[in-house]
Amino acid sequence: MVSSSFLAYIVIFAFMFLLKFICNRKGYIMIKVAIVGYGNIGKAAYEAISASDDFSLEYIVDTRKINVDAPILNDVSELNNVDVAILCLPSRAVPEVASALLSKGINTVDSYDMHSSIADVRSKLDKVAKENNCASITAAGWDPGSDSVVRTLLMAMMPKGITYTNFGPGMSMGHTVAVKAIAGVKDALSITVPTGSGVHRRMVYVELTDGADFDSVEKAIRNDDYFINDETHVIKVDDVDNLRDVGHGVNLIRKGMSGTTPNQKVEFNMSINNPALTGQILVSSARAVMKQRSGCYTMIQIPPIDFLAGDVDEIIRSLV
Repeated sequence: MVSSSFLAYIVIFAFMFLLKFICNRKGYIMIKVAIVGYGNIGKAAYEAISASDDFSLEYIVDTRKINVDAPILNDVSELNNVDVAILCLPSRAVPEVASALLSKGINTVDSYDMHSSIADVRSKLDKVAKENNCASITAAGWDPGSDSVVRTLLMAMMPKGITYTNFGPGMSMGHTVAVKAIAGVKDALSITVPTGSGVHRRMVYVELTDGADFDSVEKAIRNDDYFINDETHVIKVDDVDNLRDVGHGVNLIRKGMSGTTPNQKVEFNMSINNPALTGQILVSSARAVMKQRSGCYTMIQIPPIDFLAGDVDEIIRSLV
């Protein structure tokens, strides 16, 4: 007589075999992922994973009480048995957390957005990743990230010329998070307003904690690395929630020369939900990082097809 435990084992084995067969038929390999941080981007990454066929969400790492259909861990030190950790964290926390996970042999992707230090962060993470035989993709958002890829293609089309990147108007998540971290700020919203030719104005709305000094808060914001190089206006409000909107966009223009022919011009526009696009790019990057050799990469270093699921030949037939 066959025991019930043996039958249960057979059923589980058959289910796993069938799942693997279906995934292989689609050209998928199930990727075990964890989301680290469950704010706006973490929630968007969760939704993108839920809509994908080639991911298995193993854990979410967050210290807050959240209601999701996944095991919750309090700290990345508890994280094991995953292929990729998707870091949905403030940029300033990314280098340390990514290094810790790469040291454990866990691949990482992140949306680090401090443009001036991306090359340095990539270099540091590259060393850690290679030492631990794993891979990382940093600055994998929409800018830096997918816009960086567009700028690269525009330069290939017109090697000599000028590219203007005009953001917004819309909420900058990185800038908003940076303001929220300043002492005396209860809540904040940073809006990026394009003024043309790649120049931007930052409109920062702050809700202060009781007793906070507005002048001190304003000075700290203006001197922060996120704002110090832009025209910045800081405005005190009673309730930031009344102003919040996660819409954003970009207008990219390059004018230059193809060969010796001048006056070539290409323009790229998009209007997007900021967290949703960032979360989707992180999930697509989690797929791509599995296909890379050990080291740390930015999106411009990776073949675009690596971000897609499915059979390579079928993808080529549909897109080329």
